[in-house]
Amino acid sequence: MASGNLEIVKAGFEAFNTEGVDGVLPIFHPEFEATTPPELASEPDTYRGHDGARRWFDSFAEVMDEIRWEPRSFSEAGDRVIVEFTLRARGKTTGLDFGQDGVMVWTLQDGKAIALDLYPTLEQARAAVGGDDG
Repeated sequence: MASGNLEIVKAGFEAFNTEGVDGVLPIFHPEFEATTPPELASEPDTYRGHDGARRWFDSFAEVMDEIRWEPRSFSEAGDRVIVEFTLRARGKTTGLDFGQDGVMVWTLQDGKAIALDLYPTLEQARAAVGGDDG
């Protein structure tokens, strides 16, 4: 089952990068929850359900264009998938390219992403899922 989770997360990245939020919503569980920490967000918040996910992505689109999640590595930890990624975008008013590295921990249930937690480092993400040994 875990390898299926890995494929779901990979498909989610592809869907977001080609179709935006509408592409990725089908893999989000109706009770989906994502929390953005202060280390990675100018306005930390928790986003719940499909409406919350839309609000999260809309917050990016207010100030950025050409938003992409570029995964660098995927690893499995039980029912979770850890993804090192770079958020890439272009500032709407400045036209400047932007990149921010981070780590996502996707928790899946019944073939859907029920939670997405963000961390500044791989070590923090691994510690959070109980496997900080690599």
